[in-house]
Amino acid sequence: MAYFVLPGRGKRVYRLAIARRIVDSTARGARDRSAAGHARRRTRVLRRALRPPRRLQIGLGPWLRALPARLPDPALTAALSRLDPHVRVAYVLRNVEGMPRYAVRDQLIELRVRDPLPVIRAAEAVEVPVPRRADRFEPALLRPVRTRSVLPLAAAVVLTAALVGALLTTEREGAREASARGLSLAAAAPDAWTRGARSLDVWPARGDLAGDRAFTRRAADAWAAAPGGRRPDSGAAQLLYAGRLDGAPLAVMRSGGRLARYASGRVDVAAIGTDPSAPIALGGGRYLLAPWDARPETFAGRRLATSGGVTDPVRPGTGCGRGPLFHLGSRTVGDLGGARAAVLGHRAPDRRPGGRDRPAVLGRTARSFWKKLACAVPAASRPVSAAMAFDFWSGTLPHGGRHADWACTRFAYADGGAAAFATLLAVESRATGACDVQRPVSGTWWRAPSGRWYYLAAAGRGLVPHAEGVRRPVTRDRLLVAGGAPGTPVTPTAR
Repeated sequence: MAYFVLPGRGKRVYRLAIARRIVDSTARGARDRSAAGHARRRTRVLRRALRPPRRLQIGLGPWLRALPARLPDPALTAALSRLDPHVRVAYVLRNVEGMPRYAVRDQLIELRVRDPLPVIRAAEAVEVPVPRRADRFEPALLRPVRTRSVLPLAAAVVLTAALVGALLTTEREGAREASARGLSLAAAAPDAWTRGARSLDVWPARGDLAGDRAFTRRAADAWAAAPGGRRPDSGAAQLLYAGRLDGAPLAVMRSGGRLARYASGRVDVAAIGTDPSAPIALGGGRYLLAPWDARPETFAGRRLATSGGVTDPVRPGTGCGRGPLFHLGSRTVGDLGGARAAVLGHRAPDRRPGGRDRPAVLGRTARSFWKKLACAVPAASRPVSAAMAFDFWSGTLPHGGRHADWACTRFAYADGGAAAFATLLAVESRATGACDVQRPVSGTWWRAPSGRWYYLAAAGRGLVPHAEGVRRPVTRDRLLVAGGAPGTPVTPTAR
């Protein structure tokens, strides 16, 4: 399980050695043979496999020497590596571990996935190649990790325990000292962005409290004292904003790829990505713009008022609070729930997949499409930096149905990686699983106005949808319509 969940990079031998090392590291609670003990250990394994610390790559010799004679088929792990990490976890739990849906949902909640059901649906829609051989390993076939005398190992354990104790003491003292000193907080020169390359490093500090050292020091100290997983990437941070937002003081700081918002004595930390120009959400519908960006425009063609680089309140015109926000130069940005506005893109149904998609201002039709789509796609579990929606099928649904669109939306995440999801936009819009932007195809069970159920599948231009396990399929204009038992799992393909 740990092997399949680990990020898909590096050689198989190292992935498998790290996976076994992760499992070995959770052996302290292995004596608890109860179901609760097993569940706690599984959660620890999954957390470490999702974000493996770099230190696991050091001293791998014993685990490399204990590798089995036969390694897993690389086809499955290569396919899984392209998935969103939490979708990969759901796939492994459902298809490798054979866990029921409710148990997968509970496990994802333990891993702090806010909305697990869309993640499970995406995992269930994933198509991966069938391995040429079984990928399970029986414990009896695994070679022991300890290949040397127990005495040196025991001595090493005692020494390691002593060193760990000393390090923990030092770390606690260092943390107290850092908290007392506070985080080193700096700001770029007001005109730094006019010289050299444009990046987040040259954003100046803005806001009427940027010069209030007492307030910015409290903000920096609060971030330095945050729990380990939310601390700054280094001992220094960049002040981007300090001011009053709706009368309440707010500070926004950046360290590497992390952004921290300090307000009311609380620090919220999120991934920020590397886009040098994406607006930063301050809260209350206001956004901090890059210093070189032109004044934003509303969709009515009017200038969106700004003051000190901060926009007036603007919110998506949707019921779910996600969707297009405003035009910014040659781009349209929207709120998809992250710390920064995401660049939105759209392809019309008559465009073939392939080629590069460049940011462009969305027209009225594309904005209307995104307003419907933003509330229908699964809520992102990670901050999104860009989203491209490909409207790969558009037409009238059969048997009295109304006009509908089928979209494949690719999300690029701020912390790296990407994922694509299909969505049927109809009277009742729904997510229909993962999709391939280059060869889009997706299917779902659909209830006609007459009350009868049909299986629908659509494919992109130049492709024909196919589905196994349905009755009397008929395909016309790239839309497959078939009968069958509603809810039966069907995997559509495109030819």
